[in-house]
Amino acid sequence: MSQTLPSTATLPVRGQSLGALGDRRQTMLRLARRRTFVAVLNVTTYAAFLSGIAYVLSFGGWSVIDIIMLTALGVGLPWTVLGFWNAVIGLWLLHGVEDPIASVAPFAADGDVPVPITTDTAVLMTLRNEDPDRALRRLAIVKESLDRTGHGTNFSYFVLSDTNIPEVAALEEQAIADWRAQVGAQDAIRIQYRRRAENTGFKAGNVHDFCARWGDRFDFMLPLDADSLMSGDAILRLVRIMQRHRHIGILQTLVVGLPADSAFARIFQFGMRAGMRAYTMGQAWWTGDCGPFWGHNALVRIGPFSRHCHMPVLSGSGPLGGHVLSHDQVEATLMRRAGYEVRVLPIEDGSWEDNPPTIVDFMQRDVRWCQGNLQYMKLLGLPGLKPLSRFQLTWAVLMFLGIPAWTLMIALLPAATVDAMGIAGFPTELAAGLYVLFFAMYLSPKIAGLIDVALTDGGVRRYGGSVRFAISAVIELVFSFLQGAISTVRTTVFMVGLLFGQKVVWGGQSRDAHGLSLRSAWNELWPQTLFGAVICGALYAVSPATLLWSLPLTAGYVLAVPFASMTASPTCGAILRRLGLCAIPEDVDPPEEVRALNAAPVPVQLLERAA
Repeated sequence: MSQTLPSTATLPVRGQSLGALGDRRQTMLRLARRRTFVAVLNVTTYAAFLSGIAYVLSFGGWSVIDIIMLTALGVGLPWTVLGFWNAVIGLWLLHGVEDPIASVAPFAADGDVPVPITTDTAVLMTLRNEDPDRALRRLAIVKESLDRTGHGTNFSYFVLSDTNIPEVAALEEQAIADWRAQVGAQDAIRIQYRRRAENTGFKAGNVHDFCARWGDRFDFMLPLDADSLMSGDAILRLVRIMQRHRHIGILQTLVVGLPADSAFARIFQFGMRAGMRAYTMGQAWWTGDCGPFWGHNALVRIGPFSRHCHMPVLSGSGPLGGHVLSHDQVEATLMRRAGYEVRVLPIEDGSWEDNPPTIVDFMQRDVRWCQGNLQYMKLLGLPGLKPLSRFQLTWAVLMFLGIPAWTLMIALLPAATVDAMGIAGFPTELAAGLYVLFFAMYLSPKIAGLIDVALTDGGVRRYGGSVRFAISAVIELVFSFLQGAISTVRTTVFMVGLLFGQKVVWGGQSRDAHGLSLRSAWNELWPQTLFGAVICGALYAVSPATLLWSLPLTAGYVLAVPFASMTASPTCGAILRRLGLCAIPEDVDPPEEVRALNAAPVPVQLLERAA
């Protein structure tokens, strides 16, 4: 790995009194106790569950299959255990503590104090081969919302393009010219467009190029993706907090999905929306100043980011070498190393994005994240990182290493079943109990989220009422099992391909609803179907009862093609929308920014425009 990183010296935080520093010391002691508590919970739960599985597998003696199964479980289980405790802690905070936000984000109240805005912020939108009309409409709504607050002159807008298709670049230039003409000469000077000839460093390189060119003119920057939308009030809240707390380097709220026409996106984001608040609340309780960074819809302090958050260029020419694809968590660890906090405000507060419209689009995004996260293995030895930052990089790697581990366990399930059938006194009831317990932990973020909505005053009404909410929860539960099985096989195949030099191509993303024929779905998903046919056929041959028990894990394989086609169908999406199923609060009572977006013309497909 090349040594291109800045100094690791911790910067003094200006403007803090000795009393404030003393308060911070107390905060750090409190966080240390919380982290120790969470670590003990996770290690104890992990060890107990793994011991139970080891006891079951040890009946009849250890075979090679038993050892592989236990090892694979050991790799795949930690993410499930941590998700369980994050959800439990978050639900307890939300409904067992008088002021949960004060417990996890004591700085949050300063965002509601109407102090003058004395800082300048650059709102950035990064593009690469996207539909410019679609993207700039969102940026224009952000500008209009900020202008309504009366503080619009404190914000400037930069469209940072890495587009390499000349026809799309021409459309971008025309869209920028049209936008400038619409806002008038006085506002047009606050709208800038720049296109790089080379996509060096991907999105991170694009943003750092902005910092080098214009960063010294601004205090903060607000990176947005092409599908991002934020309200002016939400942005001002972040700015006021960052003005008051100069030790915070990155600050973000929950980013939630926008109303979707696609059935896939609609069901997916219903589950994410219901479950993310409890999970993130619990996570923020113990991560504190070492929070994650999602790379967009977040306020970033430009000075330390520009000086200390340059992405290293990794050694090697393979898929894990070169420029880092998943830059956001690395930037968070480098910002924390420089002495600045990375904070998450776990509330739904005017910050939105689109979700992939089909399972195929979802998988394409997921394998890009997979390659980027696996690159973190080359960053674990960076000098000066906080222990928790190093843990977070490791955790991001384990998230994807656990996927082929689970796939391997399912592949070995028929053979393991044959082994168990020949053992006298095999503890079937204990094995079944551990299986059910695993699913309870696996589903705990979803369950905690549904309980949170049900216990919150007016919560169910925000999702369309109790009947629709209950039906939607069942739909999403089935959907999540099917979708999870399909995407894990794709990620596993991709990770095997990494060993032979396969890598992702950085390009534009499909963001609007579109159909997927059965033929197209088969072309993409035949490996899942073949894998499922072999596993389910083998299980049926050796033990039909085991096949029934396995269906939550295996049904998605054999149903991959019809699942993909049906959830991509515009007709299916229209039916869900008409019935009010899998609705999110923005469907039921859309904020002004979402109403403005819904009123915009339906975007013309990018390739049609480019043609």
